[in-house]
Amino acid sequence: MEVIHIRTTGKSCMIDITGQVREIIAAGGMQNGIAVVFAPHTTAGITINENADPDVRADILMKLGRMVPDEADYRHSEGNSPAHVKALLTGASVSVIVSESRLLLGTWQGIYFCEYDGPRDRKVYVELIERRISHA
Repeated sequence: MEVIHIRTTGKSCMIDITGQVREIIAAGGMQNGIAVVFAPHTTAGITINENADPDVRADILMKLGRMVPDEADYRHSEGNSPAHVKALLTGASVSVIVSESRLLLGTWQGIYFCEYDGPRDRKVYVELIERRISHA
């Protein structure tokens, strides 16, 4: 397992970590299998979405902000309930197929770390599960 360290600079942001995941695959020498990307945080998430137009990220964060407003009848005393709800909507992990040492992402797809309660020091775990072919 490898760890990606991230320092977020805003309350909410989406950080493209596709390049770091690719580097981990290359360093691990994996040919075929699955890369599991997991955020061990309850106020952050991992997702796959468009990586060509940064306005898509802005639109996603804007819509999440409208769906889960900062001010509501939240009971959690830390004041970060909206971040917990957004993390629930995003999810904590993605699994991506690796074929011939390449992530099988669509043309416009990237892997994103989603911060909802920053700025913070965060980490992402990447586990490579290699497919082994047995010749019996």
